[in-house]
Amino acid sequence: MASLKDVKTKIDGVKKTQQITRAMNMVASAKLRSAQEKMESFKPYAEKFKTALQRIGGNTTSGSFPLMERREEVKNVEIVVVTSDRGLCGSFNANIISMAEKLMQSYEKEGKKVSFVCIGKKGAQYFRRTGKVRQRYPDIMSVKFQMDNARNIAQDIGENFTLGESDEVKVVYGQFVSMVKQEAVNVDLLPIKPEEPEQEESAEAGKVKGAYIFEPDPEEIMEVLLPLYLNVMVYNAMVQVGASEHAARMTAMDNATNACKDMIDYLTNIYNKARQAAITGELMDIVGGAEALK
Repeated sequence: MASLKDVKTKIDGVKKTQQITRAMNMVASAKLRSAQEKMESFKPYAEKFKTALQRIGGNTTSGSFPLMERREEVKNVEIVVVTSDRGLCGSFNANIISMAEKLMQSYEKEGKKVSFVCIGKKGAQYFRRTGKVRQRYPDIMSVKFQMDNARNIAQDIGENFTLGESDEVKVVYGQFVSMVKQEAVNVDLLPIKPEEPEQEESAEAGKVKGAYIFEPDPEEIMEVLLPLYLNVMVYNAMVQVGASEHAARMTAMDNATNACKDMIDYLTNIYNKARQAAITGELMDIVGGAEALK
């Protein structure tokens, strides 16, 4: 059995760890409020922007816009991986990386070449050893990123697609579902797909349908909206990851705090047993000495 001093030292160490995890939980909780507000305020805008763009795109010729051009043969696929810069948030980053890695493997089995654009340090560190990282943006998720950051990233992705270096672009990120659930998702980014006519036909019965009249022409509108669409989608992925990271860290630190509590209870039990054994031993010595003096 461990000595009393060793057990006491372990208990003190676990208590200090518990203080750290509790403090990290509180910090993550404070940061989550602002990140969640930003995410919730931007999400409806991103969804409506995507719907409007697809609807307008259905009234244009996709071949006239480079970002909507579908390649006859997809040879090069680019995967945009959005992770956090910091760890200690459970399996959040691992799930995103795992999904991106599975996508890479499936594309490579089909004979396609895969490249990565990594937003966030964790993804950049993992995929760096593959030698397939075309562009990396570390230390961007730990600061208060703005739309300008997303615009620079989107311009690089769009230019690479327009030059024919990539035939298809996917984005993988952590979607905020709830405080206790954040799931990795992958979304088609390029080429931008217009709304299909079948979607109009599958609308609910009795819903009013009609043709939209655009002013100016849909082509003129698309020239302005297409670059903005990339900015919106990249920024939406970043704010989703920002909120999901803090929620995942809150859960992880809460679990760690509870684990520390259980460990302290266990070590305290061992400490009490060791102390009781020491007291019993001393009493036996005293009783034995008293009997010897009789």
